[in-house]
Amino acid sequence: MSKEPNMTSDMALYRRLLAKVRPYWTRLFWAMLLMVIVAAASSAMAYMVKPVMDDIFVAKDRAMLFMVPLAVIGLYGVKGACSYGQTYLMQFVGQRIITQFRVDLYAHLQKLSLSYYDRVPTGELMSRITNDVNNIQGAVSSVVTGVLKDLFTIFGLIFVILYRDWFLGMFAVGVFPLCMIPLVKFGRKLRKISHRSQETMADVSVLLHETISGARIVKGFCREDHEIARFSAEAERLFRLRMKDVSTRAISSPLMEFLGGLGVAGIIFYGGWQVINGQSTPGTFFSFLAALIMLYEPVKRLSGLNNEIQNGLASASRVYEILDAPPQIVDKPQACALPSLSRAIEFRDVSFAYRPGEMVLKHINLTVPAGQLLALVGTSGGGKTTLVNLLPRFYEVNEGAVLVDGVDIRDCTIKSLRGQIAVVTQQTILFNDTVKNNIAYGRPEASQAEIIEAARAAYALDFIERLPQGFDTVIGEAGVLLSGGERQRLSIARAILADRPILILDEATSSLDTESELYVQKALENLMRGRTTLVIAHRLSTIQRADRILVMSEGGIVEEGRHEELLALGGVYSRLHRMQFAVDQGLEVGREA
Repeated sequence: MSKEPNMTSDMALYRRLLAKVRPYWTRLFWAMLLMVIVAAASSAMAYMVKPVMDDIFVAKDRAMLFMVPLAVIGLYGVKGACSYGQTYLMQFVGQRIITQFRVDLYAHLQKLSLSYYDRVPTGELMSRITNDVNNIQGAVSSVVTGVLKDLFTIFGLIFVILYRDWFLGMFAVGVFPLCMIPLVKFGRKLRKISHRSQETMADVSVLLHETISGARIVKGFCREDHEIARFSAEAERLFRLRMKDVSTRAISSPLMEFLGGLGVAGIIFYGGWQVINGQSTPGTFFSFLAALIMLYEPVKRLSGLNNEIQNGLASASRVYEILDAPPQIVDKPQACALPSLSRAIEFRDVSFAYRPGEMVLKHINLTVPAGQLLALVGTSGGGKTTLVNLLPRFYEVNEGAVLVDGVDIRDCTIKSLRGQIAVVTQQTILFNDTVKNNIAYGRPEASQAEIIEAARAAYALDFIERLPQGFDTVIGEAGVLLSGGERQRLSIARAILADRPILILDEATSSLDTESELYVQKALENLMRGRTTLVIAHRLSTIQRADRILVMSEGGIVEEGRHEELLALGGVYSRLHRMQFAVDQGLEVGREA
């Protein structure tokens, strides 16, 4: 549900945005000095109308005919040079602020725990980093570039107006507050529309991310028309909001022009009456009128800037929602560096829930000696993946503690803890980079020889050497140019090169064909050698040689032992084994038929 803007939140946002400007006060000082010169030059041009009219066209003074054009050229030259300087300096400040915004936002996202990513869709986060930050860029750049310059120009022109005719000037200046009333009202309306537009744009981004990443499923189930209809509905909703925005912006400028026109009409009548009656000169009146007409443009620009600011504030509030989200998993003030595992990992009376009141793990007590290969099996939803995710503190336990060599992992630094753990998952995560950089991701300082040796140990060297550029081949987004087995072997090579004492394998072979699984199993044997390994297994045939097998169901450990012991027990593991054997036999029969 979108929040309505209010003065308190607006002022808080203004203060936070302005706080980012303070480090650049030196550039701002020089930019403002140049702005004062630009404003003075603009005001001087209006001031020059009187000598042009009275001295040249009325009095026909030849000396002034030569002096005034030279003065005009000088004014335009000074104004142009100073305008360039202040624009460059202010744009530098604006662009630097936005760049820092992007870096701060991305850095904060990296610090947030996985539970935050579970709650917020990827498409929405992408929308906030791209669309919302771009809107803030427009607001900040426009504000720091335009507001001060236009304000200085307005003050300079008001001085000329009051100097030429203070009574008529008071009347003219008094018209402007009336023009500001619709400006404020339209600004508030635009703020609401902008907030709703950005929320809709986030929904569009979520839909795009889902359907593009899931293109195979969409096509496989012939749901293209359904997805087109969904996207069209969101696009239509965004179109209607954008047209409301266009309508509001389009009417604000003509309304201001009409109100200003009423004031100008009155001024022309009164000023003309004074000139006809000899109470003023044509030069004085036209100098006054020129300043008044020139005054309209900066005021009109301020109207547009207000719309830009409202749009930017709506985006800023959404961006600050992310920046203000506290990381749930952080180092304690006196956190220690965790020494390398030498004795055991212990789960002591551990309970965990993703949502309050819905326990996924219930009072788990488990000790894993260093060097042991521990397998976790069971039906989906039993808590296997959740249990291993607690070890690297991807999530925080609700009750109990996880200890490494007797040290509560919450008492050590996250970096030293995760620096001991390598993870290989069913969903292989690779980056749109070279093979070499993907393998060296956990150890970027590794030598070429070490990278090649890791690839050889992962049974990946053969297919890597067949690639067009070998180790320098870019593998595409998520490794799309490689097969599933090749991607998995690259992830295993990455884990081998990282050389960490604790290894987590989360169903690393469950989605592979038989030939690929054979290569990956050999690679995994090299990877697991000499390491403390926690394996989540879908295929029971892959963990028969495990030192110990845990059977998990409904958040608890229901059976424990070696493969033969659990089969002889005739319990849950035995039933799972029979079911899988029956499925495998059925597949074999089907292939023979």
